[in-house]
Formats: sequence, structure tokens, C-alpha cells
Amino acid sequence: MKVGTDIIQIKRIEKLVKKYGIKFKQRYLSKKEIVMARKLETLAGLWAAKEAISKALGCGIGAQLAFHDIIIAKDHKGAPFFKLTKEAQKVFRIKSSSISISHDGGFAIAIAVIDFKKQL
Repeated sequence: MKVGTDIIQIKRIEKLVKKYGIKFKQRYLSKKEIVMARKLETLAGLWAAKEAISKALGCGIGAQLAFHDIIIAKDHKGAPFFKLTKEAQKVFRIKSSSISISHDGGFAIAIAVIDFKKQL
């Protein structure tokens, strides 16, 4: 089992949105995630969540895992969850996972906990 966390200043996301607009959002979010993220706090939370997930996977965002390999959604109660693309799931072999996202005082934070399937 691995844990990852990330924190980001919401103003940092605000500056990027002002500078790059929709292109910034499209760089790290799916179309459904863009629709879900109407507020800057939510955008920052999704950024932090994807970073936390990548850290729990042990690779960060880069050659092994892209932002678009991680899909974040909400369940019927509004709680966030994530899944990976089929290709990424084959690599990382997740058994179960959980994420928590929060924001306050100008910051967004996320924590990801991931349990892996046993190696063959």
C-alpha cells in the first residue's frame, strides 16, 4: 500500500487559467473533468489529486504516467474517486484506492491511498 499527497496554492492555478485559458485545463483534464471543475478551488483540487495519485503510484507525472491517464469523478454522494486508463491500469495493477480532496485558506490539498495487486 502506498500514500501520496500534494498541496497547491489556488492563486497559482488562477494565474495559469488567466494566462492560458481553456488550453491549460485541456492539458491536464478530460472533457468531463473540465465540466465538473467550474470553480478555481475545484481545478486546484483536481491538480493536487492527480499529483497525489502519481506520487502514490511511485512515478510522478512524466514518461510513465500522464495527467490524462488519471480520470477523476464523483460518486452519487459527491465523494471523489479515480480510475486509470486501461493502458495505465495494466502497468500499475491497482487493487483498491481512495482519494480525498480539500481546499481552504487559499490552498487545495489531496491525499491518495493505493493498494496494489500482488506481483505475478
